[in-house]
Amino acid sequence: MAGNSQKNNEVVSRAVLNSARISTQKVRLVLDLVRGRLVSDALGVLKNNPRKGAKMVHKLLESAIANAKESSSLVEVDTLWIAEARADMGKTMRRWLPRAHGRATPLRKRTSHITVSLAEK
Repeated sequence: MAGNSQKNNEVVSRAVLNSARISTQKVRLVLDLVRGRLVSDALGVLKNNPRKGAKMVHKLLESAIANAKESSSLVEVDTLWIAEARADMGKTMRRWLPRAHGRATPLRKRTSHITVSLAEK
């Protein structure tokens, strides 16, 4: 399988966004679009995607690219690809919504920890 041969490459840089105010389910839809792609292709996909998570992941991917440039001057941006892209659950903020007859309904405002790792082809 071609995916296994790519995982042997060493991770060049990584960027993490902690406690992003978006649910992991929504972010994973965006991450599935770009996982395994070249960085230049992924930036194009994210720029044209209307989802809120696409804007967050786009900014995070640019940060990972900047980290790769800063850590090693030998890295070429054209050869970078997204080796790992994952979203894990963060803390859930619990709020209450007043309802009729003196009742209250719980609101769960979910957060995510988003991680993007880049490797060289």
